[in-house]
Amino acid sequence: MSPFLLTRTMPADATDAALRADVLHGLTRNPKTLPPKWFYDARGSDLFEEITRLPEYYPTRAEREILLARAPDIAAASGARTLVELGSGSSEKTRHLLDALPALDSYVPVDVSESALRGAAEALLAQRPELSVHALIADFTHGLALPGTPGPRLVAFLGGTVGNLLPDERAVFLKSVRSLLSPGDTLLLGTDLVKDEETLVAAYDDSAGVTAAFNKNVLTVVDRELGADFDPADFDHVALWDPRHEWIEMRLRARRALTVKIPELDLVVPFTAGEELRTEVSAKFRKDGIETELGAAGLRLTQWWTDSADRFALSLATVV
Repeated sequence: MSPFLLTRTMPADATDAALRADVLHGLTRNPKTLPPKWFYDARGSDLFEEITRLPEYYPTRAEREILLARAPDIAAASGARTLVELGSGSSEKTRHLLDALPALDSYVPVDVSESALRGAAEALLAQRPELSVHALIADFTHGLALPGTPGPRLVAFLGGTVGNLLPDERAVFLKSVRSLLSPGDTLLLGTDLVKDEETLVAAYDDSAGVTAAFNKNVLTVVDRELGADFDPADFDHVALWDPRHEWIEMRLRARRALTVKIPELDLVVPFTAGEELRTEVSAKFRKDGIETELGAAGLRLTQWWTDSADRFALSLATVV
């Protein structure tokens, strides 16, 4: 069996420090915010997996449709010998790419979760013992150094997660990805596309209430990790479409005036009745906008694939 290497590029206490910083900054500003990455503890990850199977939530199915249909085209266009996946999680979707890359030598999954990386690597190596897996415990939004692996490299950022970054953050992120690429390397980017408001809002406010539970889970995480006394029952889940920015916002709206204590931060946070805490922005894209943003980062859009209903896109970009 090929070796499995695991490299930690962030301090062991980095996650705890980041949570403290994000909660302190986000809950003392106006309007209040929390980053969506804190949804994903074990329960949040399970809830999101459930979301991906809901009838209203189309992005996962649409992206899988493209991967199944276009993986050979992606493989041919990239010629990749190394696949780097940012935010790899379970690496489930990546298997379609791995199957289509016969010359692949190395797989580099990047995630903040060591358990997810180990679990995914174990499953992959059981099926592909010839594959070299070098996993990185890293936050790819704060700079990244890749291990020495054979080129060309294909860097994949799937799931539409790039939409969780605000425009300035996306610009910084895309430039950081560009800095990782050499001539001949490529970026595969998954983006959810602009569509009618009804479809978009339903995807983030399902009739079964799974997304509401997922949204409120961020409060449970803050309670557990920082000793806070949020009661999720005090908040309503809100999903709305912002047509000016062309993004979905998820919010938690206080049902009444209340005060939350966070002892670990020596912080008291007041909420007025109806006050909203923004927990996620999920930007939706158009092809010309993607092309412009990639160009500003020093990347050139070369391939564009959508699902049969034009709901989601995978784009391939090369170094300019």
